[in-house]
Amino acid sequence: MKLKNKVIVITGSTRGIGLAIAKACAGEGSNVVICSRRKSAVTETCKSFIREGFNVSGLSVDITVQSDIEKLLQHTVDTFGGVDVWINNAGLSGGYRFLDDIPDEEILKIVKVNIIGTLLACRLIIPYFIANKGGILINLGGKGSRGEAAPFLTTYAATKAAVTSITKSLAQEYKNYPVSIHSVIPGMVKTDFYKDMKVSTGLINQAKSVPYALKAFGVPIDIVGKYIAQIAAQKPGKVTGKQYSLFKGFRLMRGIGLMIWYRITGKLRNDKK
Repeated sequence: MKLKNKVIVITGSTRGIGLAIAKACAGEGSNVVICSRRKSAVTETCKSFIREGFNVSGLSVDITVQSDIEKLLQHTVDTFGGVDVWINNAGLSGGYRFLDDIPDEEILKIVKVNIIGTLLACRLIIPYFIANKGGILINLGGKGSRGEAAPFLTTYAATKAAVTSITKSLAQEYKNYPVSIHSVIPGMVKTDFYKDMKVSTGLINQAKSVPYALKAFGVPIDIVGKYIAQIAAQKPGKVTGKQYSLFKGFRLMRGIGLMIWYRITGKLRNDKK
């Protein structure tokens, strides 16, 4: 097992991609620390892991609160003796909407979770890694991570572009230490991100293409978990500052081909009305 006895913290790990990462890492023999804002979700997730024979612990935290992040680190050290890998997965999307359809407080919440939460965790865990002979830090990217246009996902995409900048900058800042700092673009993954997606009234017809896009480009969630577990198994400091992506190569070309086929056959319309 590549991650046997490694201690891995995954934020936002009671559902979706975070949960898939946690399962993949636990399956490779690691000690996993689950976290989420909802205490009940943390408790239930930990129980399910224990039933499968995994080593797990969990804590309810708000990643935008410095003291909560500190408690998460201390809880992990007290429970498993240290941290080898920290994965910043927690994030909010904002749905598929025009920017002026999103209330001020929601924009601020997305920015706070996706950017401030990531910065606070990075600021805490990197000095810890340096003081404790190294570690792996992984930040989750998404649409916008490469600086590409992401209409109707403007706030989310802006935060993911920021995550890329944070990752690259920190990798350069700490390149002389045994610390690896990477970002990962998982691609389109069928999660609650799409299931519960808020959509502007004028975009309802366009949003009907999402299920087809998921069929065309979708990455199975267990594949995402295993992919990130492989990155977590690297030797700290050997490689740093990389942006890994599952949205490329054959999967990307196949997806483009399928989307063209959906349009030709009339399954998918470019109807903006």
